[in-house]
Amino acid sequence: MRRATRKERRIMDNSFALYLGRYTLETALLLSAPILITCVVVGIVVTLLQAVTSIRDMTLTIVPKIIAVGVVMLLFAGWMLQTALKFTNDIFGHIQNIGQ
Repeated sequence: MRRATRKERRIMDNSFALYLGRYTLETALLLSAPILITCVVVGIVVTLLQAVTSIRDMTLTIVPKIIAVGVVMLLFAGWMLQTALKFTNDIFGHIQNIGQ
């Protein structure tokens, strides 16, 4: 493995720290978005159903959300894993460049 030259090395300065923070928050938002959007949509649908039928059962709001989140996790698990692994590899690559 070749060593990084001085120009290729990243120095941990303010702009790089802000970049890493922004990249981390964007990745966290991207990974949580499918689950959060599902919870919001299912919550609104169940609330409308409860308002129309006048049913006030607390388990009626939880069970559909759990089922919907489980389905979304199954559908998006591969993509979420790939995104998390890409983020982890990028972060370890930055750590490696700073440490050399």
